[in-house]
Order: sequence, then C-alpha cells, then structure tokens
Amino acid sequence: MADVMIEPVETRAQQKRFLRLPWRIYADDPCWMPPLLHSQEELLGFRRHPFYERSKARSFLARRGGQDVGRITAIVNAGHIERYGEDRGFFGFFECDDDPAAARGLFGAAADWLHGQGMAAIRGPVNPSMNYECGLLIEGFETPPFFMMTHNRPWYAGLVEANGFGKIEDLYAFWGKTSMLASLDSKLGVMVEGVKDRFGVTVRPLDRRRFDDEVRMFLEIYNSSLGGTWGFVPLTPHEVTHMAASLKHLIVPELALVAEIDGKPVGTVFCLLDYNPRIKAINGRLFPFGFLKLLWNKRGIKRMRAISTNVVPEYQAWGVGLVLTAALVQPVLDWGMEEAEFSWVLESNHLSKRTLERGGALVTKKYRIYQDDPPRPQ
Repeated sequence: MADVMIEPVETRAQQKRFLRLPWRIYADDPCWMPPLLHSQEELLGFRRHPFYERSKARSFLARRGGQDVGRITAIVNAGHIERYGEDRGFFGFFECDDDPAAARGLFGAAADWLHGQGMAAIRGPVNPSMNYECGLLIEGFETPPFFMMTHNRPWYAGLVEANGFGKIEDLYAFWGKTSMLASLDSKLGVMVEGVKDRFGVTVRPLDRRRFDDEVRMFLEIYNSSLGGTWGFVPLTPHEVTHMAASLKHLIVPELALVAEIDGKPVGTVFCLLDYNPRIKAINGRLFPFGFLKLLWNKRGIKRMRAISTNVVPEYQAWGVGLVLTAALVQPVLDWGMEEAEFSWVLESNHLSKRTLERGGALVTKKYRIYQDDPPRPQ
C-alpha cells in the first residue's frame, strides 16, 4: 500500500478523472461500451439527480505512480434502509487495474466512510441502485453488453472477493434470435386467447399523444409490480419523473405495450433498442451533436433489450404477462428485429427463467451481486 494513494473525490478536476478512468482501463477491450457521460455525472451525484434527494454517496480514486488506477463509490440508499430496516450500505462504479493493493485501498476507504455513516454491512455493485445498472459481470466477457447493462474486466471478481465479499444473488442475461418469438406465440396461442376472452384483456401500444403521462404510468406499474422482488426499492416520484424525461427520446412506442382490463392499465412490457454501438461511435458524448447520431434512423437498429414485463399485484396470476409477450411478436417482426436480450433475470425468478428457457433463449451473460455479510447456513 505504500505507493498507492487513496483520495476522496471533492473537486471538479477529480470528478473528471473519475469519469475518464474507464477509457484507459478498457482501451484494448473491444467489448467495452462507453457510458453516456452526462448520465454518469448525474448517477454519481456530480450533477443533480433525484436519487440523491434522500440518499448520499462518496467517491474515491486510487493513484499509483502519478496515475489513476482505480475508483469506487460508497452509497447510502435511504430507500433501502427504510424498506428493509437494515443499516446496509452499497458500493458501485467500481473500476480497477489488476492491482490488489489499489482495490484493497478503495474498498477500505468505502467501508470506512460507510461505517462512519452508521452502515454495518455492504452490498454491490449498484450504480447507484438496482433500478439502474447493477451487477458484476462474471461470465460472458466475449460479447459486448446490450444497452444499460454492465461490462467489466475478468479480474474484477477476484478483487471484490479478496476484500471479503461473497455472492448473494446472480442475475442472468438471456439471448435469442427474435424469430423465436414467433414459435413462442404458436405454443402459447390457445392459452393467450383464453386469458383474453376470460378476463377481457386488451393490449395497445404506448400512446404518443400522451407520451409523458404514459411513460410515467409504465414506471408506476414497474414500482407496484416488483414489491416482492429480491432487493427491490421503489423509484421515488421524482426519480420516476426524471427517468421518464431521460427515456423520452429513446423509447419506441411499438415496443412498449400496455395491457388493460376495463380500460385500466394493469401490465406493461417494455423494450429498448440497443443503442450501445451508437454510443460507442459518439464516445459517450451527447453534445454538441452526439444526440443526433444516437437518435437518427432508429429503424436501422436491429437488436433490442427486453427490459421488463410488469403486472400489478392483483392481476399477476391471471396470465396477463403471457398476453403481453404474445402481443409483442408482430411489432418485433414488423420492425425487422434480429436479436433480443432479456435482461436481467434474477436467479431466484424461477418462472421467468423457465419461460425463457422453454422459448429457446440462452444464458449468455451472468452478473453477480456481492455482500460482505457472513455466509448464510446451507
């Protein structure tokens, strides 16, 4: 540790160094996708973001021989503490050379700060919560990630585990050719029609005329549907508004469907185009003209990420999710989509895993959430 210096990120110059470090670490990694810098600044708290209206974070840089070699952010998530009644802190935005001493210094600094905030245990990585990018890639380094999914160097798991962290939950990314949706539709067709007839379920695309209200409704259903999901903390109303605004120009209404019963929205399926190759082309910079290249000719993008199918609790046993999945088939085929990733899926979500496996989807990436609690009894 003698030649490793750990410094808290306090100045604008340090923030810029923190943000730029991944460009050096991944310089020879063709699978790495640069983040959108403006969004990263917000999620780190370097710019205003509603997550930090109640929560707080402290970032640290590791420096060796005059060069930045690692970074980490320690996070106190007020929503998690309130929901689960535990003094658990989080770490995120971790990047590091294959340098055990630097990683040890970073995790030590993050733990010291979190313990000073009254936190007794630590979980991560989350950037800055499970509602955003999360998880450490442990399998599937050979292909680039889909939009809003993480990527890291293969040695990161060893650095994390060497600092007292063990697995608490894995997340899976399922991949498939979109042609599999057509076969899925034929298998489930009779069942889907039965659900629609019995319960009066109708499906429509997101309404462009009420776009802001519709996106807000999607996020509110997301919040209400995931109450029993491991580790879930609802988005705050301000986070919902902010996320709706940030997604406004990225959403394709044909790939965002709403299920209704008696005119009431009860479920949604939400997909986003894989913008990552375009983000790489603009090197993560939206301004002054990057956003034009990002959004130009969306029809030219033939890969998508299916992010979530959400149904409000009182209708979750009715088969509404199957109806939404079936309704997605034709818009996807009409678009000419070629590939889809279904991500992420918790390892404890046995129903979703079995459904995707039956449809022919393959697990191509595995991500891990760690914590430093003592191992649970087997």
